[in-house]
Amino acid sequence: MTYANDVIEFYGHAKVLATHNSTFEITKESHLSFKGDCIIGVKSDKSCVDLDSSLKELLKQDNSIIHLTLEVEGEICEVFAKGNIKFSLQDVKDLVIRRSDYSCPRTIAGKSSHAAKDISRKMINLLKSSNTKGYLKIEAYTNKMYANTF
Repeated sequence: MTYANDVIEFYGHAKVLATHNSTFEITKESHLSFKGDCIIGVKSDKSCVDLDSSLKELLKQDNSIIHLTLEVEGEICEVFAKGNIKFSLQDVKDLVIRRSDYSCPRTIAGKSSHAAKDISRKMINLLKSSNTKGYLKIEAYTNKMYANTF
């Protein structure tokens, strides 16, 4: 089994809605409009290009399993997703997790168990404050025994 991880720090925003059906996103941008209904955090300290190089290698593998842990003031949300050979991980501002296998430079994970609307409302309510700090831990691993079970 191969394993790598990274942690992203981000902040909440008064306009966080988290109602999107198929994605959730964290961005380095400091502003947010109500049109960004997939965005759960702003002012992140990393985007796709900033991720650990070992982690990026695993995110770009079809057989990798991705475990994402959102933590906000003691609230935890665990998400499972898959890697994809099509992920370029080239975006300089954003990180997007998708339910589908669609790939663009912002995508870090596909076939996700969660979209923005699936994250607990308690966590989302905490993220409606710009003073709230959150963390996204990304863990990726390959294990041929589990490659096709998720």
